[in-house]
Amino acid sequence: MLFKQLFDKESCTYTYLIADPATKEAVLIDPVNTQLAVYLTLLQENDFTLKYSLETHVHADHVTASGQLRQKVGAKTAVSSLCGADSADIQIQDGDVFEFGADESIKVIATPGHTPGSTSFLWRDRVFTGDTLLINGCGRTDFQGGSAEAQYDSITQRLFTLSDDTIVYPGHDYKGRWISNIAQERTSNTRIAGKTKKEFLDIMADLNLPKPKLLDMAVPANLYCGIDEELANQDAEQRLEGSDPKRQTSTMEDLVNQVKQNITEIDLQKAKDIMTNSSVTIIDVREESEFNAGHIDQAVLLPRGVLEFKINSIAEFADKSAAIIVYCATGKRSALSANTLQNMGYTNVLSIAGGYEAWKQQV
Repeated sequence: MLFKQLFDKESCTYTYLIADPATKEAVLIDPVNTQLAVYLTLLQENDFTLKYSLETHVHADHVTASGQLRQKVGAKTAVSSLCGADSADIQIQDGDVFEFGADESIKVIATPGHTPGSTSFLWRDRVFTGDTLLINGCGRTDFQGGSAEAQYDSITQRLFTLSDDTIVYPGHDYKGRWISNIAQERTSNTRIAGKTKKEFLDIMADLNLPKPKLLDMAVPANLYCGIDEELANQDAEQRLEGSDPKRQTSTMEDLVNQVKQNITEIDLQKAKDIMTNSSVTIIDVREESEFNAGHIDQAVLLPRGVLEFKINSIAEFADKSAAIIVYCATGKRSALSANTLQNMGYTNVLSIAGGYEAWKQQV
C-alpha cells in the first residue's frame, strides 16, 4: 500500500492519501482546496483513481477540495450526516465502512465534540482523528455547535479504547509534529490525560482562542463541499442525469456578492427602526463565543453552521411569513443565512449590512 501524509502550511492541515498500487484505487482524507494541483499530480503520476474524498468534519480554517475533486476526477464526497453538508454524495454514519483496493477498508468512528459531526477514520493500525484528538491537545469546542462534554466522551470512550499501538494521525499540528499513538496520548496529553470530565470542561472553557480567520468563508463553503451553493446544486442534478460538464468554480467572495443580489440588506438605522416599531425576531448567526462577547438585545443565537437543521424545531419560527432580521460580525454570514432562510420558505428576511461590528460603533 502507498500512504502519504501531506501538509498545507497556511492552515497547518494534514491531508492523507491511501492507495492500493495493485488496483490503483485511492482515498483522500481532508483535502485542502489550495493543494488541489498537488493531489491531481499525485493521482496522475501514479495512475490512481480517487474513489473517495473523506471529511473528518466541516472545517472552519480552510476550504475543502472535495467538491472540486468530485468534478475533476469523479471521487465521491463523504461527510457525517450530522454536519448539514447535504450536497455530499455520502452521509456518513457511525460504523460505516469504506472499501477500496483489493481488500482494504476504512471504518468510521463517530467522535462528536469539536463539531456535532466530527468523525475519525480507522484504517489498519492507524486512526485519523481530524480535530477531535491532536498531538498533546484536542480541537476547540466553542463554535459550530461544539460540545466539550461530547469531546471528552469521544476521546476517552472511543479513541482511548483503541489498542495502545494504534498510530494517531491528527488533522492539524502547529509545532512540526506529525505522528503519535494512543498510548502516548492517553498517558501524556496535557489537555485530557488523567483529567476528570469537570477538569476538562474547565480547561476548554478557559481557552479563549481567537476566531479562525477563515471562519466566515470556510464553513459556508464546506457545507457545499467547497464549491458555491448554486454550482453544488447543479452538480447534484447533473450527476443524477449522468452528465459531467466542465465548469469553473466560484470563490466564496463571489458567492456572497451573488447572494446579496437576491436578499434584502438593511442599514443600521433601518434595522433599529424596525426593531423599535415592529414585531420582529432577531437571529445572531455568529458562533457562541462571539455572541457571549456581545450581541444585540433580544437576539436568538443560531450559528450559521447549524441554522438549517435547528430552526424548524423552534416554535417561534413556525410562521414563515413573520419578520426576521439576521446579523453576523460583518454581514457575510448573515447574507448567506438570509439566502438559506429564503430557500427554506421564509418570506420576510432582512440582513444587517456591516453586522455587529458596525452596530457596536453606533451604539
